[in-house]
Amino acid sequence: MHITNETSELFRHLSAEKGALYRCIMDVFAAAKRQYRLQLRPDEVLADADWGNSQGGTPPRIEDVTAALAQLTAWGNLESHPDTARVSTLSDFYRARFLYRLSHGGEAVESALAVFVQTLRRRAELQTVALEDIASRLQALQALVAEPEPDVAKTHAILRDLVRVFESLAENAQAFMASVARSIELQQAEATAVASYKRRLIDYLERFIGDLVRRSNAIARCINDLEPHIDAMLAQVAEREARDAAPGDPREQADARQGYRQAWQERWKGLRGWFLSTGHEPPQAELLRARARSAIPQLLAAIAALNERRSGRSDRSADFRVLAAWFAACSDDGEAHRLARAAFALNPARHFLLEADADTDLPASTSWADAPPLSIHPRLREYGEAAARGPLPRVKDRSADRARLARHLIEEAHQVEAARRRLATGQPAKLSQLDALDKHAFGLFLGLLGEALTEQAGPDAPVDRLTGDGTLHIRLAPLAADSRAEIATPDGIFAGRDHVITITPTGDAR
Repeated sequence: MHITNETSELFRHLSAEKGALYRCIMDVFAAAKRQYRLQLRPDEVLADADWGNSQGGTPPRIEDVTAALAQLTAWGNLESHPDTARVSTLSDFYRARFLYRLSHGGEAVESALAVFVQTLRRRAELQTVALEDIASRLQALQALVAEPEPDVAKTHAILRDLVRVFESLAENAQAFMASVARSIELQQAEATAVASYKRRLIDYLERFIGDLVRRSNAIARCINDLEPHIDAMLAQVAEREARDAAPGDPREQADARQGYRQAWQERWKGLRGWFLSTGHEPPQAELLRARARSAIPQLLAAIAALNERRSGRSDRSADFRVLAAWFAACSDDGEAHRLARAAFALNPARHFLLEADADTDLPASTSWADAPPLSIHPRLREYGEAAARGPLPRVKDRSADRARLARHLIEEAHQVEAARRRLATGQPAKLSQLDALDKHAFGLFLGLLGEALTEQAGPDAPVDRLTGDGTLHIRLAPLAADSRAEIATPDGIFAGRDHVITITPTGDAR
């Protein structure tokens, strides 16, 4: 639809500088129309308007109201007519006095704004009462059909009531089902809101689905019973409405009757399609029921995601806060550097190819600062590859290196298994009673101790948990706060609060 400049002027007062003043005045004229008051004078507008939302709550001057009325008349929202009823002198006659009323365009704008505000404030809902009203209206139509000469006026009134209720049901149901997903997404952030909304929504949907299932079959039977007679009823209603059409030639009168009849047939077709299947399409009531049912799993999935997020073990912010506390408790920079290397994996790493080409065989624990410099070919820096152009180099035999690594891994696995057998006895033992631990046993012990302490709720709380691989069960119970345990290791003395530790192998260990 094309909107002319004159039509767009009708909405100018909404965004004008004195928009609040203009809206107060237009609200007065809208109320006057509802009260069947045809015309208003400026002093009546000033007296009837609610200036609470305009001018800071202070009524404006009569001159400002008169100027605003003139501007609204210029935009086309109002119409003005000379006011001669209060003229008592010749000077009053020549003075500009006007009566104002809503113009045709102003009425349309006020109606549109009223519908706009009502739509924004309306909460979509599933109307179980509407289903009952539809069933009762259809039963009333059945009773009229059974009469020898049905009353056309009653039929017309029942059909108008039926269409009004049905349109409200369809519109609200569509808006409600569209808003369910948005409501679930918006409320995922707060657990209490989701739990409360879950109970209310599930009860609401179950009640509506039950009524929809119970009443849909009865409504569908009524529609089927009315099918043989509905065309005649719609034709009578259309003929009755066509009597009020504007006078014209016979062809226009026939077109008007045909238009009214087609409109009623479309409304009946929509009602029929809601409760009866049309071809391969299921009835809209079935689709609505399926959509209402699917809202419940969506809500349950949102709650499951929320619970998973709340109970998840990985919390980066909490980890960083604990790490910051550990850094603050470091006694010197050396201890802080060791903690940083352990926390952020700042350990030396050497590529197997570069290690093999080095002049000396350095252990992996050697720091880059302590190791001899490594020569990097300029081509590697420039092109990202070290091989020069030409034939490919011969493949090097690395079987001896692989065998050495395999022996090293097997030896390390035996040492770890021996440490596991030594520690995982299934018997409770104090940390202070543990003998000196070798490198592998101490590494395994630190790993198990770290897994247990991460699950501890407080310094005095015991811990029961499985290891990450599920092969060991750890129970750690703290002793008195002033107790102390010292464990001798190849790297020094490991000391701290004494605990009773029980490491038990599970069935998965075998």
